[in-house]
Amino acid sequence: MNSLFGHLASTLQKNYLLLVVTILLQICGFNLSVKAAERVYVSYSNLELSISVATLEKYAKQGIIDDELAIYQKYVPPTQFQELQRILITPVKSSPAVVAQFLSTPQGELLLKRFTEVIQSKSPQLQLELNQMRSALIQSLAEPDGLNLLNLLRHYPANNIRIDLGRSFAIAGELDSLVTATNQAIAKVTERANLESVTLPKPSNFWQLPDLQQPGNFISQKYTLSFFDFTRNRLLLTDIYIPNVRSPTAVIVISHGLGTNSSNFQYLATHLASYGFAVVVPNHPESNTKKLRSLINQPNEFTDRPLDIKYILNQLEKGNKTDYRFKGKLNLQQVGVFGQSLGGYTALALAGAKINFQQLEKDCQSTNLDQTWNLSLLFQCRALELKNHSNYNLQDTRVKAAIAVSPITSSIFGKAGLSQIQTPVMIFASSNDTIAPALYEQVLPFSWLTSSHKYLLTLVGGTHFSTIGDSNPASGQIQLPADVVGDASQARRYINIFSLPFFQTYVAKKPQYLSYLHPAYAQKVASSSLGLNLVQSLNTVELTPIVSRHSYPTTKAALSDSIVKFGFWLLNISVSCPYQNPLILIMGIGLLPFACFLFPIKNR
Repeated sequence: MNSLFGHLASTLQKNYLLLVVTILLQICGFNLSVKAAERVYVSYSNLELSISVATLEKYAKQGIIDDELAIYQKYVPPTQFQELQRILITPVKSSPAVVAQFLSTPQGELLLKRFTEVIQSKSPQLQLELNQMRSALIQSLAEPDGLNLLNLLRHYPANNIRIDLGRSFAIAGELDSLVTATNQAIAKVTERANLESVTLPKPSNFWQLPDLQQPGNFISQKYTLSFFDFTRNRLLLTDIYIPNVRSPTAVIVISHGLGTNSSNFQYLATHLASYGFAVVVPNHPESNTKKLRSLINQPNEFTDRPLDIKYILNQLEKGNKTDYRFKGKLNLQQVGVFGQSLGGYTALALAGAKINFQQLEKDCQSTNLDQTWNLSLLFQCRALELKNHSNYNLQDTRVKAAIAVSPITSSIFGKAGLSQIQTPVMIFASSNDTIAPALYEQVLPFSWLTSSHKYLLTLVGGTHFSTIGDSNPASGQIQLPADVVGDASQARRYINIFSLPFFQTYVAKKPQYLSYLHPAYAQKVASSSLGLNLVQSLNTVELTPIVSRHSYPTTKAALSDSIVKFGFWLLNISVSCPYQNPLILIMGIGLLPFACFLFPIKNR
């Protein structure tokens, strides 16, 4: 167990529970109860162990190890045991506003209930347990030293906190299964990329290709346009980058994701404009941080976002005839769309993907949702609330190619919906994506595409947030910790050097750029800090066994190691970034002594 603390889980494992639990528990509520938790209990079958809050508090504040804590000390390496002291008093630095909005939705309520299966008081009433946690969190945040584990325990308005180890282990197994399947899928893509890199023909000038990460020769001017769609009551503030071209040039639209805005992809907009593209970056009005609750509660965003792009293109056609700033400079019959996350969904919808209500009806049954850790599926299911399920055609024939980065696809489109796309498509997937898991939302869906011009790029070690650029300081966006973001500089570099030749090839109709879209070129420019693979084909049959395979530890020794690893995994998560969550700490602290006592194994 020497390297257990640092190497137990992949980055995906770390981020998954961190993000899920952080989303669930930064919530608003008030309770003036003066009760405080006295003990943390961990139960498994008929066996129950516990540790007192007073024992933890003495160790955290004074370094005193009493007899109760000493029982468990011998099972934990000294350096990791010392970490416990810091964990207990390290404050949480997180704003509860956005998460409070999320928890008012059915998705948030569903996830919160799943965690109350694990962490409970003796109350038979679920709502009372939820209120108790709300009360403890909000009162702890008001403490001078902030929200930490000890403050949470002091303010928890029940005598005891109980952790169901059996359910905790089941959750660990579910997450481990997801991680394993994703890793196997990424390995399959890597295998395919290696094969294609040597079997697909290379152009004669392959090794002398110019470096596309360098800016181009065009100078661009940025303008902010204001459009208002009265039909849908949507204000669309739109950035447009106009290069100093002499003839009409192709147009690229960039659609940002949830909680971001046009400033997050300025790095890509300026890069494309430097090569002669006119770049249009709208601000979708319901997708910024302040209006997050509106987006989550309003399924119309699934239709409004593509319609935003259509409306803006229509207005630009008018402005191309009259607006002195870009008159005659736009070729609006040659349009490409780039989108990230929900923006990736938008790009695919404009390219011809159809909303698949039949698939949604199947996947959004409560029995399926109760078992899922795919957070994007909970959001996709909101599309079922759209009216007139048979009357949506979001495709825009002006769009000649689309790039979707970490898109949500599995149920909102499904196989039937994605197979409608006939335009060239490039999909980016990040192996450590905890919001839209790569296997289910990008890798498998890529195999459903029927277009003859399709590309899948996997960022090995990337997360859902790696490709998002820095925002305007005035935007009020929450700054995510580096561990959650991943290697952003390399991810943005990949976005620039592959978006450019893709759009040059299929939108600007410059076939000489096709040489860059070769798997061997991806291997050539890949960085050791962030792996990169590119494939042009992938067979659904190859992925089916991975998707359907589930395995959990069954032996006593495997169970013991898994519980210990899960406990340290939770503790590792809680101190790895500024968003650590006290509930994770409670689970981690409870699991370790239980596993060590129940299954003592030497030389861990």
